[in-house]
Amino acid sequence: MAPPPEEPHTASSDATSSGEPGLPDAAKELARQVEELTRRLAALAETAGREHDRAAHREQVIDRLHTENQQLRHGLLQEALTPVRAGLYRLHDTVTREAARWQAPDPPAAELAGRLFAAIAEEVAEALGRTGAERAGVKAGDAYDPALHRPAGTRAVEAGADGTVVEVLAEGFAMGERVLRKASVVVGRAAPEGEAAGRPKSENMKKTKKPDKAGNAHDLQQRKDRNDGKDQNAGDEVNGATERAGGGTEKGSE
Repeated sequence: MAPPPEEPHTASSDATSSGEPGLPDAAKELARQVEELTRRLAALAETAGREHDRAAHREQVIDRLHTENQQLRHGLLQEALTPVRAGLYRLHDTVTREAARWQAPDPPAAELAGRLFAAIAEEVAEALGRTGAERAGVKAGDAYDPALHRPAGTRAVEAGADGTVVEVLAEGFAMGERVLRKASVVVGRAAPEGEAAGRPKSENMKKTKKPDKAGNAHDLQQRKDRNDGKDQNAGDEVNGATERAGGGTEKGSE
């Protein structure tokens, strides 16, 4: 009796006989890779979510710190302005009180106004000092310094006072080594040779012009004398010619 025919050997029959699903190995590998990518994407999304939450928390902290910093700075500024306000309050009271006195039917003497303004200037300088702005202490006789002084004009002085401060028009202020405002000053300049110190230029010009007038008069006199001499010579020549003509006439008549 002949043996039965063998069934054809295929991959599906092997997979079926081994108990695995009916998918090829390449499909199973692709499915495994897709599953791995899905798992990694889920982990990455979770990490990104946590980082987003942390960034949002940092932004909240930064906003809170900025608000607190602004409040602190505002409080410090108000605290720094407190002594300035106190000085301005006193200045306001002083000016109001003195204004009432000077508007009264019997006002103070006029010579007291200078001391009043000096007291007001002291109050203002004290208020500025509480902000750190101190007076530079510029005075007449100091050597001119462009870093501290702003020249508002010049004035003729003796040679020894050349380049010095003659008058302070406006006080300067500084904060430590930093110059906040330069002092406005008048600077002394030595008069050139031939000019007296402090003498207006017009007077010097007048004095220098006087010799010129005398010289001009002398030149005019010399020109006049020369012209007179020429006229005299011309007259002598005319007289000589007349005499010669007369002599010739006499000889002809003889």
